[in-house]
Amino acid sequence: MNTATMSREDDATPRADCRNCPHRDDRLQKGRCHPGDACVGAPSGRQIARFFKINPDLAEQYAGDPFWERRAIAARYLSIQRLLRMLDDPDEVVRRVLAYRLPVESLGTLVNDPDREVRVTVADRLPPEQLEQLAQDEDYLVRQYVARRLKTGRLFRLLRDPEREVRKTVASRLPVESLGLMRDDSSSEIRRIVAARIEVDALGPFLQDSDWRVRLVASQRAPLEQLEALRDDPDEDVRAAVRKRFEQSR
Repeated sequence: MNTATMSREDDATPRADCRNCPHRDDRLQKGRCHPGDACVGAPSGRQIARFFKINPDLAEQYAGDPFWERRAIAARYLSIQRLLRMLDDPDEVVRRVLAYRLPVESLGTLVNDPDREVRVTVADRLPPEQLEQLAQDEDYLVRQYVARRLKTGRLFRLLRDPEREVRKTVASRLPVESLGLMRDDSSSEIRRIVAARIEVDALGPFLQDSDWRVRLVASQRAPLEQLEALRDDPDEDVRAAVRKRFEQSR
């Protein structure tokens, strides 16, 4: 990198005025902050983060700072008691830090947070027995996290979820004996998951599915006596899979 390039980059680096900084006479003189690199006064998340990494003891002073990014970065170093007083912070980035750091027993207030990422973090941390309160969340990504972690015996309420990705997760986790409840799902992708997991003696309907990929999965698992009709399947891959099954049985 030549001198001209370095000069241009230096000129673009946000810098605070150290003359008005309350930390000028202690942290600056002791080398615990560096203008343009580790500085709490600069409008730069990178510099603020470096400042608090060196000076975590000052986080409390900035918990109520007007600049959301200072509050959010300071929150990484605050005590749990102080974090609990920030639950109604107006900025979602700050509340996301809270959702990640607060003890599980203190997450209840954030279950209905307006920010999706906050609720996703809550869904990822709550004990499985408390997840059902998020099963009807308006955002499918939150419901998908619930579907990943909910106890399998409690997945039934998500069987008819309007979002395919949520139902895919349900289909991959639902107890095998209950998979028949998803046999007629509108998504062929989900029916393929069901066909790959359901008990062998329940594969009959999947051998007649309208989607060749579902029939293919079913044909690879179904009893041979159920495959005779698929010898003439309209799809070449299905016919090939059936021929292979019969050849291997000889």
